[in-house]
Amino acid sequence: MSGSPVRTLLLWCPDWPVLAAEIVDGVPATSPVAVLHDNRVVACSEQARAEGIRRGLRKREAQSRCPQLTVVEYDPGRDARAFEPVVAAVEELVAGVEVVRPGACAVAARGPSRYLGGEEAAAERIIEHVAQSCLVESQVGIADGVFAAGLAARAGRVVPPGGTPAFLAGLPVEALGRSALADLLRRLGVRTLGDFAALPAGDVLARFGFDGALAHRLAAGRDHRPLAVRQPPTDLTVTAEHDEPIDRVDAAAFAARALAERLHDRLAGYGLACTRLGIEAVTAHGQELHRVWRHDGLLTAAAIADRVRWQLDGWLSGSNGRAGARPARPTAGIIRLRLVPDGVIAQAGLQVGLWGETGEERERAHRALSRVQGILGPEAVVTAVLGGGRSPTDQVRLVPWGDERLPDRPGPPPLPDEPIATDGRFPGAASAGGVAGGGRVAGVDGVTGASGVAGGGRVAGDSGAAGVGRAAIAGSDTGAGGVAGARRAADAGQAPGVAGAGGVAGAGEVGGTGRAVGAGRAAGGGRAAGVGRAAGVGRAAGRGGGGVPPWPGRLPRPSPAVVLPSPLAATVHDAAGEAVVISARLAVSAPLARLVVGTGRPAEIVGWAGPWPVDERWWAPAEARRRARFQVCLADGTALLLAVEAGQWLVEAIYD
Repeated sequence: MSGSPVRTLLLWCPDWPVLAAEIVDGVPATSPVAVLHDNRVVACSEQARAEGIRRGLRKREAQSRCPQLTVVEYDPGRDARAFEPVVAAVEELVAGVEVVRPGACAVAARGPSRYLGGEEAAAERIIEHVAQSCLVESQVGIADGVFAAGLAARAGRVVPPGGTPAFLAGLPVEALGRSALADLLRRLGVRTLGDFAALPAGDVLARFGFDGALAHRLAAGRDHRPLAVRQPPTDLTVTAEHDEPIDRVDAAAFAARALAERLHDRLAGYGLACTRLGIEAVTAHGQELHRVWRHDGLLTAAAIADRVRWQLDGWLSGSNGRAGARPARPTAGIIRLRLVPDGVIAQAGLQVGLWGETGEERERAHRALSRVQGILGPEAVVTAVLGGGRSPTDQVRLVPWGDERLPDRPGPPPLPDEPIATDGRFPGAASAGGVAGGGRVAGVDGVTGASGVAGGGRVAGDSGAAGVGRAAIAGSDTGAGGVAGARRAADAGQAPGVAGAGGVAGAGEVGGTGRAVGAGRAAGGGRAAGVGRAAGVGRAAGRGGGGVPPWPGRLPRPSPAVVLPSPLAATVHDAAGEAVVISARLAVSAPLARLVVGTGRPAEIVGWAGPWPVDERWWAPAEARRRARFQVCLADGTALLLAVEAGQWLVEAIYD
């Protein structure tokens, strides 16, 4: 438990993400502007609020309320760079400025109030100085603790000493900044911070957990983390010397990441975590730069690296102010970088491993890979990130080791691995042409399509077709034929894994849970009661809610083991040796019999499924792409993903 909250002066710049967009990108903040993150409004200008724009609105609803709305993407790095001149202006008057977040900074009020003539005089002097230096409007709040000072700054108030609990008591529970907790408290009849603070602390901890207990202390005016934290041992500081001065942001960011890892490892060795970080730099001309960053949680290695990168970017780039004035930037490159853990707390809840430290092997691998990057460059070590897309090539993005792992395209979470047929084939229904002469086609993940089984051929549904097992009707055709059935499934918008057993279940039967009920009847007396799963439109729609694109037509699990960097040209022949072609209406000229990759030898095709069409970005002719995909299994057990585009067969991927 901490002592009495420290008297805190907090400067807050309203709508800072909007102002940062104006300072950095030139977006006029006097017009309706909204900053969006994850397709929702996180900040908006005063003019936008007058038009009915509020935080939390979706992009489409915000634009419907204000058609002339200017939309800007949220960028925390831009916000931090633009806020650097404001912090520098505050630091010209007071010492020990701590950045709470871009747009807000705090300082202990005791010092400024003494040498500036009182708390109100100090607040007025700081606001005036920031307005003259940076042309930025700001508000100052003074209260006991950072949390209460932040709320006081929004009202432009100076709360008398000891009056913080009374000031907080009348505020709504939404002021805690925890929407889920506020909604629950509202439903329980607790509407103000005073009502919440009156609840017994033990009952709050038992009902709402640690975060609820923390919010309860804030509501009572007992700030959980005072400004005056204990000084860490001097050996926790980490320093990096550079022979060549660093004057580029990318080089500085790379050096900052390695230094952040060293600091995090050193703190972990003492069982500590950083809450306030001091960043110091010395240039080749002896100029010293210093800034303190504060965080309401525990700073991880990635969080430390981000803040160091933002700070170095602000120093080296010299972000422009509104009037074109540039803050004092280094006159030479940085030759020494030092990270000082200004505030540390004991890291609780850390359970060491049974045979060593937690994640020791992972940390050792991370250090080794970072060392390789230091020798060969950041792009020398990359990892794969899965995202959205319809083909394996679109779903995978390679990012340098240690960088933020974000996909190029949003998409639903990866589907669970599907069972593999005993034949070792690929997923999807065996449709479109079967295997002539008694061949087997394995249908793992859907309704097995008895598609043109000639001469007693057998179609095995190892995990999909209920009550079918085998559709061996000697010499009979199923429904309208395998190729046509598969084509109808493709035209209906069904993904791989839904094959035509005569009557193909339409796209309307692909429900929210991602299962297609195909109760199609096989002409000629056969009956296929297919209740197998369909991995495609249905499943993507069922699992990819919340505004995430479902990517209809994406390949089901299991994914290919090897995705070729460049597809290999190939040709496919039928049993008579003629080239197999696909018409514009997805009609296959003949069953697939042999595959020739490049100039290699022909390989016999013993099973295949498709075609599955993909017609992407047809509205943009320069980016339009139309192709049909097939999955084939060769006589040697190899399974391949083929595609036909502009009449050319291509090998895109290989299954394990």
